[in-house]
Amino acid sequence: MSRIAAQLAIADTNLHRSLSSETEQQVLASLKAANEQFAQIYPGDSLGHQPVHTFYGGAHLFKSDTISKLGKLALNVMHVNAANFAEFAKAVGLPGSKKLPVSKKQLEILRKKVEKEESLLESKNKSAWIANTVYNRVIKKLTREPIEDYRIDFEDGFGYRTDAEEDHEAMRTAQETASAMEQNLLPPFFGIRIKSFSEQSKRRAMRTLDIFLTIYLEKSGNRLPENFVVTLPKVVSPEQIKALVRLLIEFEQLHRLPDGSLKLEFMIESPQAIVGCKGESQLTDIVTAGEGRCVAAHFGPYDYTTGLNISSRFQTLDHPANDFARQAMQVALAGTGVRLSDGAVHLIPVGPHRAVSKALSIRQVKENREAVHGVWKNYFAQVQRSLMQGFYQSWDLHPGHLPVRYAAVYNFYLEGLEAASARMKSSIEKGNQASLSGQMFDDAASGQGLMNFFRRGIQCGALTEKEIHLTGLKAEDLRLGSFTAMIADRKNKP
Repeated sequence: MSRIAAQLAIADTNLHRSLSSETEQQVLASLKAANEQFAQIYPGDSLGHQPVHTFYGGAHLFKSDTISKLGKLALNVMHVNAANFAEFAKAVGLPGSKKLPVSKKQLEILRKKVEKEESLLESKNKSAWIANTVYNRVIKKLTREPIEDYRIDFEDGFGYRTDAEEDHEAMRTAQETASAMEQNLLPPFFGIRIKSFSEQSKRRAMRTLDIFLTIYLEKSGNRLPENFVVTLPKVVSPEQIKALVRLLIEFEQLHRLPDGSLKLEFMIESPQAIVGCKGESQLTDIVTAGEGRCVAAHFGPYDYTTGLNISSRFQTLDHPANDFARQAMQVALAGTGVRLSDGAVHLIPVGPHRAVSKALSIRQVKENREAVHGVWKNYFAQVQRSLMQGFYQSWDLHPGHLPVRYAAVYNFYLEGLEAASARMKSSIEKGNQASLSGQMFDDAASGQGLMNFFRRGIQCGALTEKEIHLTGLKAEDLRLGSFTAMIADRKNKP
């Protein structure tokens, strides 16, 4: 018996209590059953890497080299519309960008100055340091890994085609996927979006899934891409998820895949998915129907607002109706381990003028840049808004979105780095006790939120390990994932 246990045993003999041991054991047993059931439904957030976006591309457009081509197109859009870090910062609307110099000479002096500063915490011009760092890290990202998650789309991005056309594209994209897999050209996350399981499209959806997986598995020797998922759109009931699970299980058995290796995600695009006919949320039941295969839930804002009879003129990502749906998703799916993804912005960053037979005039080039910058500013604001609301992933539809996607994500983490670092350092030093950092009161829950901030920042490439170390965190702390466990681990070490 440990020293603490012995002390408790001695103390217990001196205490006067009313409850019988029989009642105590019965209550403890009932709580154990309830707690285990809760833990089964709500195992907690996944500590795995969540992609910052999903790029949807029509199935007819996908080829084995699509990912690398998208990266090159994104870099070209970025360089054509922003020649340096200051122009890019102004174009997307980075905080403090209006104060950045326009003169090339002054800009070069500023660039050299901020690049000599080792970290944001040491910088004397923080907005310039962030602007330059975001610019450089976006270019690096687009060069090295332009897409984190890609979806071959047989639904809206593919449109309505004949069965013969869809059969052909399902077979062709399966072959292209196998080729990309062999050449190591696929992104870290990958999958296909089939049509919905509504009465109108259920047969077509199953047929496309069957053709794609059969051909792909034959070509790849039954090797799945990393983090492969099947996306089911417009889900309105748990029964639709159960049907997909049944198909995936049969595929695993027929092709001798490990049990549970075929994962799924579902799309919330109708009001009935948020509140069903009994006046209750269906989202937890939908996840439970996935039998552990459901890894993500994506929000479809435009189908959702259409279902509410909101005029297309007002169907925007930041419409209040969409805010309600997102919050309903967060409340229902918090702690389930299911990753949440926001929807897309439909504005595409392209100018009104196209160079066909002759070069564009100076005026036309200017008008194109102004049009692209306008879309970029809106896109940056919408991505930042999603991040602030706790949605760390959303969709991209065009290569011109990618520079702004990463700029918004990286700015989100870099802009919050200084304050979060001070709070994290204070929380670590004071252990699991509630503490005051400046005007911020922090406790264990705050410590966990801060740890999540740094973990996500590292995973997406916004922050470096050196920047994390300044907080007192270590790489093994982030892998541990739990603030309370980290503090306990440190206290137990000599």
